[in-house]
Amino acid sequence: MSELSTRHLLGIKDLTAQDIHLIFDTADNFKEVINRPIKKVPSLRDITIANIFFENSTRTKLSFELAQKRLSADVINFSASQSSVKKGETLLDTVNNILSMKVDMVVMRHPNPGAPHFLSKHVDVSIVNAGDGAHEHPTQALLDTYSIREKFGKVEGRKVVIVGDILHSRVALSNIFALQRLGAEVKVCGPLSLMPKHLGDLGVEVETDLRKALDWCEVANMLRVQNERLDRSYFPSTREYAQQFGLTGELLREMDKELVIMHPGPINRGVEISSEVADSDQSIILDQVENGVAVRMAVIYLLASKIKK
Repeated sequence: MSELSTRHLLGIKDLTAQDIHLIFDTADNFKEVINRPIKKVPSLRDITIANIFFENSTRTKLSFELAQKRLSADVINFSASQSSVKKGETLLDTVNNILSMKVDMVVMRHPNPGAPHFLSKHVDVSIVNAGDGAHEHPTQALLDTYSIREKFGKVEGRKVVIVGDILHSRVALSNIFALQRLGAEVKVCGPLSLMPKHLGDLGVEVETDLRKALDWCEVANMLRVQNERLDRSYFPSTREYAQQFGLTGELLREMDKELVIMHPGPINRGVEISSEVADSDQSIILDQVENGVAVRMAVIYLLASKIKK
């Protein structure tokens, strides 16, 4: 198989295992490219991509933009905070105005779940979901899963625990879908108040004891508490959360095994993860950042190859 089964990347749910393997194999090639002295390839010289962010983002936006420029695409950056959206323009009007500039692909982050899906039904370009509310964040899950594959050689059979605010995290949901699709075992850990009710339907076990979760797993993906999405108090205090669910160097040393530590960023040091752990040899957080560019290059390249047809 040399092409994706879909013309959009709206969520991991829409990808087959073959799609994911194709993205990873393509990312392997691009990882080699971005480690060369000349880090650019002319693959997408005739493609124009609009990055449309209705929510603040630093890392994801930079990663997408770098991936696009490494592929020699023309890039338009659009930030809703400086746009006519502030004046009451609709999502569809905003995007149609941008598309009238002959854009081929839209990378979009939006606070409302389902916004990229809505857009894909109304505009005739490829849409990449860069995060829609607390729903999905497919490229983050792909780069996380790719990083596990890089570390272990394969994802199948790996035991991964996702720790933190599962209820408000689009990263958690997309990671669960991607890891399960490739045959990993997944558990989640955190306060019950931060667990969605539908986890049982996804075949994911909830563990409320961090030590037990770490005893079970090979990989711990530590998520921050999404303070900007909290509409009420879900736990007594940040200090108490850190004591129960924060990963410290002391806790790691008590484990009689080498765990792989991940974090999608941004990190709240001293809350879900200590500086000692984040900067330790067991952490692959910076590898995730590097892999993010290669994986996003692969996604954009594969979707663009369907446009060219």
